[in-house]
Amino acid sequence: MTLDDILAGLFPNGHDIEAIGSIVAGRAILPDGGLIHLLGITRGRPLGANEAIVLAGRVIDIVKSGDRAPILVLVDSASQRMSKRDELLGLSEYLSHLAKALLMAEAEGHRTVGLLYGGSAAGAFIATALATGTLVALPGAHPAVMDLPSMARVTKLSIDVLKAKAEATPVFAPGLDNMVQTGGIHVVWDETSPLAPQLAAVLERPAGQDDRGRLGAERGGRRKSAEIADRVVALAAVAQRGAQHG
Repeated sequence: MTLDDILAGLFPNGHDIEAIGSIVAGRAILPDGGLIHLLGITRGRPLGANEAIVLAGRVIDIVKSGDRAPILVLVDSASQRMSKRDELLGLSEYLSHLAKALLMAEAEGHRTVGLLYGGSAAGAFIATALATGTLVALPGAHPAVMDLPSMARVTKLSIDVLKAKAEATPVFAPGLDNMVQTGGIHVVWDETSPLAPQLAAVLERPAGQDDRGRLGAERGGRRKSAEIADRVVALAAVAQRGAQHG
């Protein structure tokens, strides 16, 4: 599906969205009459410092508006822009700023939903799609936190070894099915059915509800993540009580 097809299916009441290079931003009207903010990176382009700071600024302006309307983040990108200029500017800080802006929006009562309809990888994927409260995808999307050749360079393991691990452990493997199995993607939408009701179902989830660890355990992709996170929270609570009474 093209971006125009997706927007038409999601917002039959119309939308007002502008594109500046690879960035899109605007707003739309939901079928129930409510407002939703739109922003994202499209056309399979890399996410660089310039794009990250613009997107983060948009998110901050939305939070400042106080309307608590949901935010839909459209994602079809390459990885982060690995240019000397962006690295010298401190690209990692720009990406983390964008991720924190999205996390802040969710904490301030905006439902943040990522819609992965194309590709995305590495830091660009983490700072956009995975930074939203709920990530959904359309069939044909192809995410990768790190591709196997890059993973081989970092881990010093051979491609054959990593391929074997990827077949046995979804955490090691790029691709839509593996990201669903780990719980990173909440659901893959049915592109043969109307998209607006599928978005409405996601928006019914309360802000701040992060169940990726639980989904990963249920789907067998991350068996220990939720359990370990719960233990860390419990230990932190004990430590805090001890500090208060110490």
